[in-house]
Amino acid sequence: MSTAKDKQKCLDCLIQAIADLNGQANREQLTKISNLIIQTMTGPWRSFHTPNHIFEVGEGGDAIEVISALFHDLVYVQVDQGISVNISRYISPYIKQDREQLVILEPPELQEDVAFKMVIMLFGFQHGQPLLPMSGQNEFLSALIAIKALENMLPLTRLTEIAACIEATIPFRPQLESGLTCSDLLFGRLVEANEVFQFGWSDPEIAEIVKRAVRLSNRDVENFASPNSSRFLNNTWNLIPETNHDLKNVNSYSVHGYRVSIQKMEGFMNFLSPEIVFRRYRDEPSEKNYYKLLAQTKQNLEVSRLYLGTKLTSIAVLEALSFRIGRDISLSTMMGELPLEDTPVIGLEQFLPEIDTPHQPSTPIEAEVLELLDKGRTVDSSYDVKNSPVATFMVKSLGFSEMQRMLLLSKEFFKGNFTSEELIASCDPYVMSTIKGAVLQLFESRKAALSQ
Repeated sequence: MSTAKDKQKCLDCLIQAIADLNGQANREQLTKISNLIIQTMTGPWRSFHTPNHIFEVGEGGDAIEVISALFHDLVYVQVDQGISVNISRYISPYIKQDREQLVILEPPELQEDVAFKMVIMLFGFQHGQPLLPMSGQNEFLSALIAIKALENMLPLTRLTEIAACIEATIPFRPQLESGLTCSDLLFGRLVEANEVFQFGWSDPEIAEIVKRAVRLSNRDVENFASPNSSRFLNNTWNLIPETNHDLKNVNSYSVHGYRVSIQKMEGFMNFLSPEIVFRRYRDEPSEKNYYKLLAQTKQNLEVSRLYLGTKLTSIAVLEALSFRIGRDISLSTMMGELPLEDTPVIGLEQFLPEIDTPHQPSTPIEAEVLELLDKGRTVDSSYDVKNSPVATFMVKSLGFSEMQRMLLLSKEFFKGNFTSEELIASCDPYVMSTIKGAVLQLFESRKAALSQ
């Protein structure tokens, strides 16, 4: 969808949602807000957290959910490498930058108003608190922008419901030792806000606000429960360049840089469990649907862990080999450039042989991962090929068990506990000599091209 169409869709969503809530706003005001949202969400580093994502998160929700979805990813400091001037004016009265960290102001420097007091209460933050990227920084600032942008259009009760929804999109929060969940904590903060601001809500009404927030937060991460593992990996591949900006430089990013990006994602997938991805509060979602989400997420996480670990092992071998040439060798040097639609490109894949008697997968997960490595993900990526020729060759030659052993050694190499030559020596001699031979043939093809 074009930026103009995104802005129009965002505007249409805002107009309808504000009208549904009996808010007071004119088209000019909402046009400015929709332009602000889409301009921010189409920044140069956004590849997953885009307008399409916020529309998907709001789809099927009520007016509060739609508005919350439009604003919930507005601030993404580590992706955007800061906060744009256009949105910073909403939050600059409340935060300051101390070196590389954002900090909530303290009185008397902080001129606290009712809207800010409500937002900081719902997030459980304090004056003078440093904001942390993985602990609600982006969601807090996004909520604050939403509330300040809409404070003259909607009553404080509605703004509080929106802030609650955005708070709930802070992802991957485990249950506390006390047994309380983040949804329980949100309920408690809403009870406090109800008393302080005299909203007149009953406990069942507050519970419904939390359940709505859980619905939105689960839609925010619904990709994890995709019924198709390839689709899940497609979205994962869209996430990777958001925090690995070198990958935008197609055909020039280094073997090391690519490896680090895969390594970070592999570590992240191993940290996650289905129970901290999806939430359930009281009867939202239903028990049946909740356990269905958990089961599919478990499947996708298992596939992604094996897939990423296998790719990481293959790239470790290429990185170790690249050290014989230099310390900052591009991946395209070792594997060839990414294929172009109209121009034939010679790549490493063309010099790797077929395996006559390949190792067979021993589990359905292994079979699925081998298929993904061999045939490729279903959607092209701007910075990577869909399939994984080196990983496929290694798996067919060695099997997944040996690849897992090599993964452990590769991680020692990454830590500096293993030299590149030690990693090369630890690999199967046939596999290593074949990969080396393929790289040399790739170099020879370039030599031949230059010699014409």
